[in-house]
Amino acid sequence: MSGTWTRARRRPRKPCPARRLARAVALLSAVLAIGALNVPAAHAHGHAAGYYGVKAVAVAASKRGAPYAYGATGPDRFDCSGLTLYSFRKAGKHLPRTAAQQYRRSRPVHGDRRHLGDLVFFPRGGTVGHVGIYAGHGRIWHAPRPGSRVRLERIWTGNVRYGRPL
Repeated sequence: MSGTWTRARRRPRKPCPARRLARAVALLSAVLAIGALNVPAAHAHGHAAGYYGVKAVAVAASKRGAPYAYGATGPDRFDCSGLTLYSFRKAGKHLPRTAAQQYRRSRPVHGDRRHLGDLVFFPRGGTVGHVGIYAGHGRIWHAPRPGSRVRLERIWTGNVRYGRPL
C-alpha cells in the first residue's frame, strides 16, 4: 500500500422534487414554530388563508429553479400564473388559469394586512400583467419572464395589489 488515500468521485445527484418539497415544508414549519412569520388563523367566515398560503408558499419554494415557459402550469415548467395555480392546487385550493382571472377571483387585501400566501398582482395597463405568491418580508415566489427561472425575489415596485384567493 502506498499510504495515500484517494477520494472516489461521485456524480452529482439530480434533485428529487419530493425531497425538495419536504425540505421546504420542514423549513417553513420550523420558521412558523418560532413565530418568525405572521400567518393568520382561519377567520370565522370560513376563510383559511393561513393554511392554504403556507402550503402554497412551500410548494412554490420547492419549484425554485424551474424554467419559465409561457402557458406552462407545471410540474417542471411554469409561467407566473401557472406557478400560482400549481402551488395552490397542490395546497388544496383551486385558482383560475390567468393572472387577470386570479385577480378577479381574489379578495382585495391592503398592503398592511398582507400575509404569507397572499397573491401579489402587478398591474399592466388596464389589466394584471404578472402575479406571484407573497413569501413574507416583502418578497414573492414567482416565475418572472422568458429565459428566467422560478425564484424568490424582493417586490421591486410599490405599484402592486394584494389579493387573497376566494
